[in-house]
Amino acid sequence: MMIEMPPLWLSTIFAAALGAVIGSFLNVCIYRLPRSKSIVSPASACPSCGRALAWLDNIPILSFLVLRGRCRRCGAPIAVQYPLVEVLTAIMFAAAWWYYGPSVLLASRLVFGCALIVLFAIDLEYHLLPNAITIPGTIVGFAFSLLTEPGWVASLIGILVGGGVLFVIAEAYYRVRHEEGLGMGDVKMLAMVGAFVGWKLTLLTLMLASFSGTIIGLALIVTHRGGMKHALPFGTFLALGAAAAATFGPAVLDWYLSQL
Repeated sequence: MMIEMPPLWLSTIFAAALGAVIGSFLNVCIYRLPRSKSIVSPASACPSCGRALAWLDNIPILSFLVLRGRCRRCGAPIAVQYPLVEVLTAIMFAAAWWYYGPSVLLASRLVFGCALIVLFAIDLEYHLLPNAITIPGTIVGFAFSLLTEPGWVASLIGILVGGGVLFVIAEAYYRVRHEEGLGMGDVKMLAMVGAFVGWKLTLLTLMLASFSGTIIGLALIVTHRGGMKHALPFGTFLALGAAAAATFGPAVLDWYLSQL
């Protein structure tokens, strides 16, 4: 007897709900990893008063709306980052389920997307790319490549190219300027990107990140909000570039190759 699959719209709603729950966990990672705290225990609590959150106050998105963005006990504001991450993750899960369907590639893209969200948020605020995400992420990305895209050869080359290119750039900058331009966190992050998407999309990621970083950097200089040495969180741009490359990159590469 065949089991009938639920309608696509209904399964997509389920995927979005699961994404919101995962997004709540990503918020825990974003808050605790830079502080070297466990992401498992203790239970979530208000950063201001320390009160542990009841389950009613910990429902993704809805609790923020019901509480009007404030702690039930002390009234301290809740960072808007929390619902934003939950909404973004819900949209990502729904879109990925709709596009990929049940597959190993779906799982790979969702794990990759979750890692990018965490790295984006942490680097934006702390200029830090935790090894707890990038190193295991590289291993997991390569493991997925044994079963699905981009294939283990492209993944291995992606790791070497991703980490190697940024390492050479960082080393050359240091030797010329005698100061650090790129951190090793960026190197490890691009290696992780290479593991998930392969070397071709890794190069596209680097191009997109460099272009967007240059535009933002010039905008900061023009508006007198930063100078040539203003520290930009390059990992944030890498996350944006990787997300775009993983989503639209294959179509862009196909179009480019068709023009040759």
